[in-house]
Amino acid sequence: MRQAIAIVWVATVLQGCGYNTMVQQKENVESAWAQVENQLQRRNDLIPNLVEVTKGYATHERQNFERIADARARLIAGGARAEKIDAANALGASLGRLLAIAEQYPDLKANAQFAKLSDELAGTENRIAVERMRYNEAVKAYNAYIKSLPAAIYAHAVGFEPEKYFEAPPEAKQVPKVDFGGGGGGTR
Repeated sequence: MRQAIAIVWVATVLQGCGYNTMVQQKENVESAWAQVENQLQRRNDLIPNLVEVTKGYATHERQNFERIADARARLIAGGARAEKIDAANALGASLGRLLAIAEQYPDLKANAQFAKLSDELAGTENRIAVERMRYNEAVKAYNAYIKSLPAAIYAHAVGFEPEKYFEAPPEAKQVPKVDFGGGGGGTR
């Protein structure tokens, strides 16, 4: 035990302000995450209106509306950062399916309220993408620092753990399929 404490002390002394750097980088991660959450909240505020306008045109898309409501509720409910990232990814995928549905309804696309909401949502999605990128950059810098020597020797001992990246889920690479012919219709 004494030897471990001595190693940590020597590493800290050799590093100089290493602890302060870890604190600063951890704060950068937290700040970047707060910006992601701001944009996710903006998206959450737009969704009920977009869904209500779309429901009138696509009443048979109940399953997708339920997915959107569920993912939105999980995101609002909070929880750990990893849970919020998963909920945000699920919500993004469901919104992609919603917008694919809208492509099938010319009257809906022409609806002024839907057009305004979808433009705001597109702008929000762009903001989310930028903030996700900034968050991931902050996580990269922080994770690289705490995994580099000499910080790696004592980072864990003083409570600094690697942070999770905000990555797109595997299903984000799949194009949503819309089927309005027979068999109940809807997205898959």
